[in-house]
Amino acid sequence: MNVKNKATLIFIGLVVGWAFWAPAQEKPADNMKIVVEKIRADKKLFIAENMQLTESEAQAFWPLYEEYQDELFLLRARTMKLINDYAEAYKKMTNDTARNLLDEVMAIETLGLKLRETFFPKFRTALPDVKVLRYYQIENKIDAALMYEIAANIPLIQHAE
Repeated sequence: MNVKNKATLIFIGLVVGWAFWAPAQEKPADNMKIVVEKIRADKKLFIAENMQLTESEAQAFWPLYEEYQDELFLLRARTMKLINDYAEAYKKMTNDTARNLLDEVMAIETLGLKLRETFFPKFRTALPDVKVLRYYQIENKIDAALMYEIAANIPLIQHAE
């Protein structure tokens, strides 16, 4: 991956992280929708530049990609709610609240794996395995950049007394 692609990947990860981390009251809903649409378009362009799809591959891949991104967006929204719930509770964390947060983390991770597993055979019918692998690598890199940005901004829970 060249320097331009690395920079784009980092930018997408940071912007996606910011879009999900920024408190909703700071931006009117219409502006946030525009930001999310811009992020999705930038991500799609980044994917297109790095996948090097043939015409027939593109026709099969892009509808699946859009469907996958819609489902992924729902998981991101659920993750954002989890982060907000944590932010509200982290200074006065109880075992019950911690248990609920942990259960939600595990549910989100399980759903993420199920989503990838559900779309895996669909992507395999649309693309050669080498390109499916490449696509999953790109998604993993974007996800890692996003998770890094989110984790860097979430304070550790206060030490239990």
